[in-house]
Amino acid sequence: MKQIKDLSLTLLFILISINIYADDILNENDSVIIRYTGKEVVVESFKQNNDLYLQPVSASLISNKELKEYNITNIKEITAFIPNLYMPDYGSKMTSPVFIRGIGASKNAPSVGLYVDGVPYFDRSAFDFNMNDVDRIEVLRGPQGTIYGRNTMGGIINVFTPSPFKYTGTNINALAGNYNNIGWGLSHYGNIDNKLGYSVSGNVMHSGGYFTNKYDDEKADKMDAVSLRSRLSWRVMPRLNIHLILAYEYSDQDGYPYRLYDKDTREIKEINYNEHSFYQRTMSTNGLNIEYVTDLFKLGSQTSFQFFDGNQGLDQDFSPEDRFYVDFYHRQQMYSQEFNIKSIKEQSVYDWQFGIFAFTQNYFQKSDVDNRTTGDHLHTIQDVHNPSKGFALYHQSTINDIFTPNLSLLLGVRYDWEKTKSTFEKRTPTAIDDPMKEDLSFSQISPKGSIQYSFGKDGLTYFSVSRGYKTGGFNNTADKEVKEDRTFDPEHSWSYEIGAKTSLFDNLLFFDLALFYIDWRDQQITQPKSLTNGFILRNAGKSESKGLEISAQVNPLNFLNFNVMYGYTNAKFKDYKNGDLVYDGNYLPMVPQNTLTLAGNYIYNVNKKLIDNITFNVQYQGIGKVYWNEGNDVSQPYYNLLNSRISFQKRDFSIDLWAKNITTTEYISYYFSTSGKHYVQKGRPFTCGVNMNLKF
Repeated sequence: MKQIKDLSLTLLFILISINIYADDILNENDSVIIRYTGKEVVVESFKQNNDLYLQPVSASLISNKELKEYNITNIKEITAFIPNLYMPDYGSKMTSPVFIRGIGASKNAPSVGLYVDGVPYFDRSAFDFNMNDVDRIEVLRGPQGTIYGRNTMGGIINVFTPSPFKYTGTNINALAGNYNNIGWGLSHYGNIDNKLGYSVSGNVMHSGGYFTNKYDDEKADKMDAVSLRSRLSWRVMPRLNIHLILAYEYSDQDGYPYRLYDKDTREIKEINYNEHSFYQRTMSTNGLNIEYVTDLFKLGSQTSFQFFDGNQGLDQDFSPEDRFYVDFYHRQQMYSQEFNIKSIKEQSVYDWQFGIFAFTQNYFQKSDVDNRTTGDHLHTIQDVHNPSKGFALYHQSTINDIFTPNLSLLLGVRYDWEKTKSTFEKRTPTAIDDPMKEDLSFSQISPKGSIQYSFGKDGLTYFSVSRGYKTGGFNNTADKEVKEDRTFDPEHSWSYEIGAKTSLFDNLLFFDLALFYIDWRDQQITQPKSLTNGFILRNAGKSESKGLEISAQVNPLNFLNFNVMYGYTNAKFKDYKNGDLVYDGNYLPMVPQNTLTLAGNYIYNVNKKLIDNITFNVQYQGIGKVYWNEGNDVSQPYYNLLNSRISFQKRDFSIDLWAKNITTTEYISYYFSTSGKHYVQKGRPFTCGVNMNLKF
């Protein structure tokens, strides 16, 4: 009943908003590409010519201004502003599950792509990166395989950092909050004669932790982190541009704040384990972009390198008893190269682009399981070397004014090939097994087609069909004795989408609507291992996901706007059996059936000696219902969060007072079971603080 009530309020809010009219609206110079921000957006995408508003895809954009207004400090917090996007909090940066429209993965390779300044982030342990100094975030929902390729069945998250040709000056920011949260950042942007641009930024963050471990009365989830980023942009000549971006991060994070959970009574125990648990990660991400522009086409090259190593210590029994402890180390080296050529002639009947992409990824991991149940330290050590490589060819054509003006047809196709190898070694106190060496190869053709009709500046409507693909691979921590668990197959999907984007009442209201249906085969499901603790991937038979997305922004006055974001997902297994257990008709785990955000922003112009203006911001976020396992016997009911922010600004100096989870809502943010026991992590409690920003 509560979900129905909240949904009814949302629809009522939209209907009321549509009938609002005011004389004070956006400036005439504001472009229709402005989505949900009311500010001009400079698009610098490597592969897309047009802004998101003109593309036949369900998409959202969060600007730099909105990132500050809503106090978004990590990638998981964008969940509130993207319909049908959900990122549960695993408890450390080691894993960042991402789900869009029900498609996602809690372990192994992600099903949603992440690109930062054009650099692909392949591994789940790289997704939770530092969000300081971000210009904007674009989220494209639905399979993006034609242009972006492997492992983008759910969609794409594109993150862009500021360009020194767009921003100049020095920025200083500081943060202080409860739970001993403190941080500061410094950045500088400049350019010489608008030909050589440069920037450098640094950020330091300390979190005192939100949850206490009963065993030692210490916080279980403290974290220290530092990040550095630099950028060099060179306009070699009017038609040739080169961009070099370098980033480094280090984080030392305690964890994990897991508690025993009784799924029958829903009683949550205290955090209580004896061994120090942690995850430390060092990551370096680098990209070189070269762009040459002619009157007819643009030729681009994107070279990328990413390195990380992570070290985890884990009290695997999560109890005060000295039973199991795991040391886990992993390291990745990823190189990629992409060439893209695309037409840029405006008002052309035919637009096109071709591309070629290649990568090589070297991955190594070592796990040391210390079994102390017998009184001795019986170590089982597994070493896995898992290199992979692949390439792809893709093409996309758009025929405009087909049959009638403003009607366009888009056709695309991509071919992916990949080969991966695994060398698996296992050592125990009594035996050293011979190394197991295996290799797998995969190939896939991913087509896409869409048709759209444009209403000019008033919007468009579209219908699209696309093929999604996620590669198979090895379960690197599988029990060697269970041969069938060593590998898992690729998964595939067909996605159908119909949508509309429109602006009404002379830009008073921006409104997006999308309906989707996904036919999903061989879904990769996380399941417990057969013999020992831990998890592996297995394939389900058939699943489906269907739903809708609504996004709206109302601008009744130039100092007042409202946002509504709503997503509904009905994702179920259609054919899935695990031994004697039949899950047909059950909901997919970790997929909220509803995501809802209502947000309002009001600017009060003071124009006094000490203050120019005061900005008031409030956000309501609702999520649920979430089933945590395939059996659907453990769930998190619908819950809501209330956040707010007040900002006082004088020219280039501002002080922000903010609060999150004002209503102190208690909810489960993550769940898993192992060895017949159930564990959960609670969501963050009420937090508040102050931010200070200075630009000169």
